[in-house]
Amino acid sequence: MTEVKILIEGYAKPLKNGWLANSSVVFIKSNGKNTIADPGFDREKLFKALKKEKLKTSDIDFVFLTHGHTDHSLLAGIFENAKIIDELYVYQKDVITKHDGVIPDTDLKVIRTPGHMEEHCSLIVETEKGIYAVAGDVFWWSENEKQEIDINKPDNDPEHMNIQKLIASRKKILELADYIIPGHGKMFKIEK
Repeated sequence: MTEVKILIEGYAKPLKNGWLANSSVVFIKSNGKNTIADPGFDREKLFKALKKEKLKTSDIDFVFLTHGHTDHSLLAGIFENAKIIDELYVYQKDVITKHDGVIPDTDLKVIRTPGHMEEHCSLIVETEKGIYAVAGDVFWWSENEKQEIDINKPDNDPEHMNIQKLIASRKKILELADYIIPGHGKMFKIEK
């Protein structure tokens, strides 16, 4: 049975000259393998969340990264036994191999979801409760925004964004998933 647990709910609060932010950090157990999606960059919160779940960094087999922004990816290297997974590749020490759209030895599907960044990807997780999408920054809200779905909502990172690709990625996730875990904000259920 595949399990999904949000370890840290992502947040993004605008500051005068920047952000107070961390990505949603998700733990997934599939086929006896442990995956952390987007470990974020708040070391103290991550260690506290792992301890609460009785997990050690050495227990993690895979770290999945939706994209390379530091608020999602900085702590990937603390998991000493983990292989790192991105949209195309599996990284283990100095070996890089291509994956076939599935995290090895699991049922976790990696799909391309460009828009926020060209190399952005999401994780599709099928469980008994329904299909979860760990969507990274396909969907995200800042602290003061109402969390509602607007596929045309502009992204706050216009340097990297392609709005047409982002809209297509949002539509894809909405069609596939029953539950969406955004990069920043609360998990939500899709009413179909």
